[in-house]
Amino acid sequence: MKADMVKRIVRAIAEGSQSDLDRLAQKVVESERKTGHRRLADELQTILGEAKRRPNGNGHATADRPGTLRELPQSRRYGEQLATLIPREELEHDMVLPPETEERFARIECEFAARERLGAYGLRPRKTILLHGPPGCGKSLGAKRLAWNTGLPLMKVRFDALISSFFGESAWNLRSIFVAAKDRPCVLLLDECDFIARSRVGSKDIGEAARIVNSLLQLMEEYDAPGLLVATTNVESSLDEALFRRFDDVFLVPLPGSTEIERLLRMTLSSVPVADTMNWSAMVELLAGASAAMVVKSARDAAKAAILKGRKTVTEAHLREAIEETRRHKSNAHGA
Repeated sequence: MKADMVKRIVRAIAEGSQSDLDRLAQKVVESERKTGHRRLADELQTILGEAKRRPNGNGHATADRPGTLRELPQSRRYGEQLATLIPREELEHDMVLPPETEERFARIECEFAARERLGAYGLRPRKTILLHGPPGCGKSLGAKRLAWNTGLPLMKVRFDALISSFFGESAWNLRSIFVAAKDRPCVLLLDECDFIARSRVGSKDIGEAARIVNSLLQLMEEYDAPGLLVATTNVESSLDEALFRRFDDVFLVPLPGSTEIERLLRMTLSSVPVADTMNWSAMVELLAGASAAMVVKSARDAAKAAILKGRKTVTEAHLREAIEETRRHKSNAHGA
């Protein structure tokens, strides 16, 4: 597509001019047909025709915000939304990871960006990813990061609305979600997917739970959506063994090591003054074995405590107290 045409389309989007967009879209179809791309031209013409058959009172489809899904899938019986769309401005995406884990995320992003170039050689980018590891280490954050860096909207599946006690409805709901992801590119997030993907081996359940696992396996086998699918789990050993073969990439998001802990502390406290006497090594030692979420929470709590006490800097005492309090809360929660 010529640069001039791209500029005109972007200008029409920015100005919200539907009539200009319709006219420019038709020009794109005609241009592709003239250059011999007849199949693409026919597909584009079909898309335009479908849009015009969904009027909102003026002959045009309801306008979408760039990068959003027009309609979220709904449950069959009650019409509940089966997924939540996370706005781009709410996508946390800064991660501190060991080099090997960072490389795995970067490779997915690089392949997605180069998907057309890979396709020219008959190669397919990684599209389905399973992230596993301890709680609080950034698996869900990893999905948000992928959405941010690829420019795709993030659609998070709501398992509470998906599961139904009525025969076959859970599988129907799940298929609706996959259809929505195929219609509009997105990062489809199955967070804590063991909820619907537990192993069938040794299970006596022959009801809806078993059916939804079978349905998920089939949908994963057929998955060919334009975006990404990211599943997360804290207990990968509980997943159905057949599921692992359906993923293009499976990797661990580990607990942070000493290097990552210090980076997380410094990054979280970067917006507030920190005392020069801070003994980072001692703080890292106190947090050995902690999750990334716990490290960040401790740093934030220390910063808030210093501000509320009217201190000019965050001291080692503030951070030490916050770490100890976070550990106590974690111990109490496990003991409850």
